[in-house]
Amino acid sequence: MRSPWRVWKGYGNPQRSELYLRWSTYLMPLVLLPTTLVLAGSQPDPQQSVGATRIALLVALASTLLNLRAIRTSLDHYLKRPTDHLRWLAVNGAFTVAGSWAVVLAGPAGGGADSHQGPSYTAVVAVLLLNVSFGPTVIGLPLPRAALAAVGAVLLVAPAMVLAGLSLATTTGLLVGTLLGLPFIGASCRSFAWLTSVVWDQERARETQSRLAVAEERLRFSRDLHDVMGRNLTTIALKSELAVQLARRGRPEAADQMAEVQRIAQESQREVRDVIRGYRTAALHAEAIGARAVLRSADIACEIDLGERADELPTDVQSVFGWVIREATTNVLRHSEAGRCLIRLRQEDGRAVLELENDGVPAVPLPSPGGGTGLHGLRERLAAHDGELTVPAVEAGTFRMLATVPLSR
Repeated sequence: MRSPWRVWKGYGNPQRSELYLRWSTYLMPLVLLPTTLVLAGSQPDPQQSVGATRIALLVALASTLLNLRAIRTSLDHYLKRPTDHLRWLAVNGAFTVAGSWAVVLAGPAGGGADSHQGPSYTAVVAVLLLNVSFGPTVIGLPLPRAALAAVGAVLLVAPAMVLAGLSLATTTGLLVGTLLGLPFIGASCRSFAWLTSVVWDQERARETQSRLAVAEERLRFSRDLHDVMGRNLTTIALKSELAVQLARRGRPEAADQMAEVQRIAQESQREVRDVIRGYRTAALHAEAIGARAVLRSADIACEIDLGERADELPTDVQSVFGWVIREATTNVLRHSEAGRCLIRLRQEDGRAVLELENDGVPAVPLPSPGGGTGLHGLRERLAAHDGELTVPAVEAGTFRMLATVPLSR
């Protein structure tokens, strides 16, 4: 079983943000039980209200558990995940009203018409129950319905306070104060849910952007192939049909037409090879500029330093380095939560060295759907030029890759 720290390190930014915001919302019901215990212990003679204290603590404990469950399901509903939040909201609301009645009626009376005392601590606990239960309600329901539910719960608890001996003024003050405080609680809980939703929306937008980039490249290739082959294939079809007709009539021109078809077919093969070669050749400067544009669109700062002698490198070295940059950019987008990236080219000891570095690497590597063949393919490309690919050890959260190719071969 992995430790909580390793689980946290294995999460990406969206999962970490959601976990932080969830527990920020959970803190509100978690303070209910210790607050109830402090209120009960602050009474002048706690021994006279042992029964009320036990009831208040039991209700506070049960309310804490129900509110945690209601917040969890309501937040899942807000994030458009399948959940049964309405059932838990109904159970939590009914228990809040019933528990408030039980706590208020079990406690000592206070704040009567001729008394200078304030409201009993059980009445304060009932107000806390109403405030805490509004958190999951405002997350799981539309704002108008959440407001109606809160007002209804407050009105249902009012008779219990009157029956417990509280004066009408004290009861009114408590409940009006509760209604005035609910908007602040609702705004806090709703903002946590909204922030969580925004984080996941940004993650989905980033994934969509990556898919669109791949789709755009496929469209470009298909468009180039269509432009090259469309006219030639149409010409071949027409000339072949003409040659068939001429051959059936015994005309010697049929051989000339077939020779023309052969010439066009050979020309088409050459043009297709040119298209594929252009598609499979990665120019160093073009790939570096493209990588910076793609990374910046994903809010990743990219620093590029190719030096002043990059253009003097052999064409095949520039091409293989372009492939390294392309693959590294893909890895940054797919396997990290990077905030910065560095691409640096230098020459040392008769070798060209391309250094790529990024942060945001999770402690637990994310699984690769295809088993991860990108780095293996780069090693094969570099080996064809007597080069090598190394991944030196660096500080946690950082990935560095060095591609080297000898300049004298």
